[in-house]
Amino acid sequence: MNFRRSNWRRWRIYKIRAPFLSAANFIVGAHSCAQSQLKPQLSTFTQYYKATIVHIKQLLNSATQQLAAVSDSARLDAELLLAHALNKSRTYLFTWPQHEVDHAVQKSFAELLANRLTGQPVAHLIGAREFWSLNLQVTADTLIPRPETELLVETALVRLPKTKIEIADLGTGSGAIALALASECPLWKITATDKSLAALTIAQRNAQRLNITNIEFIHSDWFAVLSAKKFHAIISNPPYVADNDAHLAQGDVRFEPLSALTSGADGLDDIRLLAQQAGNYLLAGGLLLVEHGYDQMLPVKTIFQENHFSAIEQLMDLNGKPRATLGVIGFTSG
Repeated sequence: MNFRRSNWRRWRIYKIRAPFLSAANFIVGAHSCAQSQLKPQLSTFTQYYKATIVHIKQLLNSATQQLAAVSDSARLDAELLLAHALNKSRTYLFTWPQHEVDHAVQKSFAELLANRLTGQPVAHLIGAREFWSLNLQVTADTLIPRPETELLVETALVRLPKTKIEIADLGTGSGAIALALASECPLWKITATDKSLAALTIAQRNAQRLNITNIEFIHSDWFAVLSAKKFHAIISNPPYVADNDAHLAQGDVRFEPLSALTSGADGLDDIRLLAQQAGNYLLAGGLLLVEHGYDQMLPVKTIFQENHFSAIEQLMDLNGKPRATLGVIGFTSG
């Protein structure tokens, strides 16, 4: 089956000795502003480039150079930020590289770039992230959807029938998994829960904007208010980072809600809870499918075995790393 995949796979002012300030100096100004974090300097800086003629290609090249110091996806970051400042698609940037960028857009781009250079996630700066070819609104209240999580969507679409069945997406966040599944299989009835009301509100807005109607959103801490519901599959990208993991002080995760990231001393508290309780909410032969860290494969398999799941499979992401575990309840493979 040919599924859609998101394209998601990784001041100083110098003396002006010419009539125009170069794109490189424009970006140096933004970089220095980010280092000093002094807004008055950014305001002063903008006065110097009011007469500047800069093309899209120049801005992208210079921004990419600066972002390389803080991001492993510098070019993509630059493209997303400039497309947002221009209110255009990334395709527009490739089609019109010699387009002159007006002063208001230059100023907006400089501010976005300065914020990115301080480490703020691109998704927060532009308020959106693409997942499974869906443009989703994200905020500081939600986990930023990652390309690796598309593995859960792919697996569900392969393993489950396209008939009328009920699926739960627990800890839905921005709604990424539920919305991707609902967009592919309109016959499926999906229940999406989150304990964060702010995150659930974002998920509901995404569904409304995308005109996806086969999802019921419920404010719930995992199974807390699901009562007697039964599902053919329960899918989750739960928190799975250890509370003291050093990566929490690095990169984009510094700006994401800890409640969506951490889960106890070994990062597995929530996966244990899901495995322990899922059997009460799954129909016979129902699937539990969860994402986890690449180094948690063996303990997650043990958790599934201890909670009477069979036909356990552990799935690799695009980088060849263990990323998800699937188990079946009430069924023995023989």
